[in-house]
Amino acid sequence: MAAHRSTLGRITAVTAIAALVGTAAPGTAAAAPPTPKSPTAVGYLGAVSSIDADATAIGTKILREGGNAVDAAVATAAALGVTDPFSAGFGGGGFFVYYDARTGKVHTLDGRETAPSSANENLFVENGKAIPFPEAVTSGLGVGVPGTPATWDEALRKWGTRSLAKAVKPAEDLARKGFTVDQTFNTQIANNAARFSAFPSTRSLYLPGGAPPAVGSTFKNPDLAGTYAQLAAKGTDVLYRGPIGADVVDTVRKPPVDPASTLKVRPGDMTAADLAKYRVVERKPTKTRYRGLDVYGMPAPSSGGLTVGEALNILENTKLSKLEKADYLHYFLESTRYAFADRNRWIGDPAFVDVPAKELISQKFADSRACLIDSAKAGTSPVAPADPRKPTPCMAGTNPAPTPYEGENTTHLTVADRWGNVVAYTLTIEQEGGSGIVVPGRGFLLNNELTDFSFTPVTPGVPDPNLPGPAKRPRSSMAPTIVLDHGKPFLAVGSPGGASIITTVLQILTGRIDRGLKLVDAIAEPRASQRNSAAAQVEQAFLDQTEVLKALKAKGQGFSTTPAEIGAATGVERLRDGRWLAAAEPTRRGGGSAAVVLPWPPR
Repeated sequence: MAAHRSTLGRITAVTAIAALVGTAAPGTAAAAPPTPKSPTAVGYLGAVSSIDADATAIGTKILREGGNAVDAAVATAAALGVTDPFSAGFGGGGFFVYYDARTGKVHTLDGRETAPSSANENLFVENGKAIPFPEAVTSGLGVGVPGTPATWDEALRKWGTRSLAKAVKPAEDLARKGFTVDQTFNTQIANNAARFSAFPSTRSLYLPGGAPPAVGSTFKNPDLAGTYAQLAAKGTDVLYRGPIGADVVDTVRKPPVDPASTLKVRPGDMTAADLAKYRVVERKPTKTRYRGLDVYGMPAPSSGGLTVGEALNILENTKLSKLEKADYLHYFLESTRYAFADRNRWIGDPAFVDVPAKELISQKFADSRACLIDSAKAGTSPVAPADPRKPTPCMAGTNPAPTPYEGENTTHLTVADRWGNVVAYTLTIEQEGGSGIVVPGRGFLLNNELTDFSFTPVTPGVPDPNLPGPAKRPRSSMAPTIVLDHGKPFLAVGSPGGASIITTVLQILTGRIDRGLKLVDAIAEPRASQRNSAAAQVEQAFLDQTEVLKALKAKGQGFSTTPAEIGAATGVERLRDGRWLAAAEPTRRGGGSAAVVLPWPPR
């Protein structure tokens, strides 16, 4: 197959020398100065890719000093809580996928937020109607019990080599000393200025003097530094059984809204007991065989691994590499049209609903959906789901299953180390800026993750697996993905973007594996996201492909532009000669930051 190597190849003499250099005791090597932001890097001893240069530099330094991929992933994530706080942080959750080079196995951690024990299916219903979505977002009602600190602790305990205290120390220092504000940071605050200003704790941090910090200025967050210091000193109990948790509960139950604000801010019902009961869950990853590769992803309550897997299976018997670009994109769009219908009907928190996971990613079920695709004509959405337990070839269902809205602002990081361990980690606080509420004195935003639940059944009269419930985890589209070739790492990738995460990851995988694009080019491709809607959401750059667009419209494909970019992906790939390639967005969200420990060839 032209698009990827069939074998990993042998480590070169240069690699062997580099490995010997890398065996020095941790901390003995001098830390390299921060490098300019770059979307690609190639070399040895490990790689880190994230949306932010400071976070990537911190992760790379951990690797340089002898830490492994898990240590570096946690350190990078903690740093993103400082520099990318409107996407992820201490007050959120996420999904962690890890390849263990020693055992050859892939593991996952579910650090998804949970609803309070008092929640029921009418959590977001008042007077028989769903409350307005913006009012659910900016409220205590939408806040789930955070899972991120517990995820860091569990990942390090299971597979790391550093303590939680050592892993978060660089982020604590970054928050205390500050970093340079870029345009993205400034714009994200400006986008949320109206609701941020409603909370004195948020306003004082992010709108000093009534305006976002200027581009080029230094931004410090001493309260977050203090939060990290307490986490380092006393562990996660400071959140789940301690003073930080008490402040979180008080903030959720009595949102600190300015009395002069006209914003309607509903309280939530989180309790100290809800925090104390929170647990990270290790789950068996999804596994899909595609073009001779093993694609591993996150299982329910994420829909990422299952939906990407189903779409790949739908495409398995179509030779995408032989098609013209418009025809390839047609099949890509149709595969997710049907996969999203099935996602919406069947996937939810497996502790509450019976998710037919094995059947959803069976080739037999995918084939029964693939035969509905007409090479010359687009389907009419919303298409209906099918029953994966009773697949009937080319038999469409009867009740349409449209896709509800899901917040788009998340972040993803990808890490590999000198031993061949790999981490793909997607974490979030949901909406850009989460709930908009900074916990007073603690320096972090609370999530609005519970708005990922269906407020009311998506299809009236049809069971909805994603209605709220006590201690239930809302369905997610996060899709951290690791691909193995004969049991060894080939690539890992993931992206933010709400429900468009699934289509972004699928587009990158098919671009790299089927179309032969370089990883950074597959990440940079103009994006389209068909989620069982009448028109696929697309970027302007996609519409600028004049001839391709003309051919797709002739097949009946419809498109609607999005005011923002779709996703901000990162990835790593193991090259034939043993080097690591790190790749990030060239332009989206101001461009990502990719780095390796030992660049080769040298700069």
